[in-house]
Amino acid sequence: MSLLELRHLKSLMALAETGSVSQAAQRLYLTQSALSHQLKQLEAAYGLTLFERKTQPLRFTPAGERLLLLARELLAKVAAAERDLARIRQGEAGEVRVAVECHTCFDWLMPAMDQFRQHWPAVELDIVSGFHADPVGLLLSDRADLAIVSEAEPQTGIAHLPLFSYEMVGIAAREHPLAAKAVWQAEDFAGETLIHYPVADDMLDLLRKVLMPAGVNPARRTAELTIAIIQLVASRRGVAALPYWAVQPYLERGYVVARRVGEHGLYSQLYAALREADAERAYMQDFVQTVRDSSFATLPGLSRLEA
Repeated sequence: MSLLELRHLKSLMALAETGSVSQAAQRLYLTQSALSHQLKQLEAAYGLTLFERKTQPLRFTPAGERLLLLARELLAKVAAAERDLARIRQGEAGEVRVAVECHTCFDWLMPAMDQFRQHWPAVELDIVSGFHADPVGLLLSDRADLAIVSEAEPQTGIAHLPLFSYEMVGIAAREHPLAAKAVWQAEDFAGETLIHYPVADDMLDLLRKVLMPAGVNPARRTAELTIAIIQLVASRRGVAALPYWAVQPYLERGYVVARRVGEHGLYSQLYAALREADAERAYMQDFVQTVRDSSFATLPGLSRLEA
């Protein structure tokens, strides 16, 4: 009998997508030692090494690549079969109108929506136009079916499903004095111009979690687009705090530098909010899972978010 189980294949997929045992363990809700033990059992059973542990990111051996190919093929078939069963049970048609409260959501939301359309062609998928400061209100008034929100505030009739956690990093021009510091503290922002999206202060985690508790209120400037904020920072018009995954392409090109905010980093969260009556619909659950899977596969530096 084969020793392989679905959990082994999921572990290999997580390793391939994260590039490290520690991050893969976090994604799988396992301890690092438990995942390492599981992988060593597989290697012992086959008498083969599956990946090189000393590389960063880790690199699969030919044996590991063969099992990874199986994982990709088989897990996709399992997911497709489960969707088919859900369609038989609940039907194929429906509607998902998505509202967002974050300016950078569209960077990762569109690829996920494209994947979802392939899985559920009879479900009408749409984005409620514009940025919304109160997307949950749209759910309660039946003007949206799912909202991407940064806080899971308890509310009657609303369910919150965790998507992911991500790090916010401070960014500055390469020649800016703060570029010489590895970690920025609240006081480092005091004499700077903070460039941010035009939203209320309580929606900006840097202000809410770091600056306001420290009594720091820097000069402000706003910009609607991420690329506009990057350009202003690169031109030394100020500094900003943005998701690491949103600024990574610009870091690779050398336009700006990124630094950690606080000794332990500044982390933000995203949830999918939906009406409790819709939370058990198969296509809703699959949409949320597709967003998670697509985001973890394409965005760097994400971590699991507990329910």
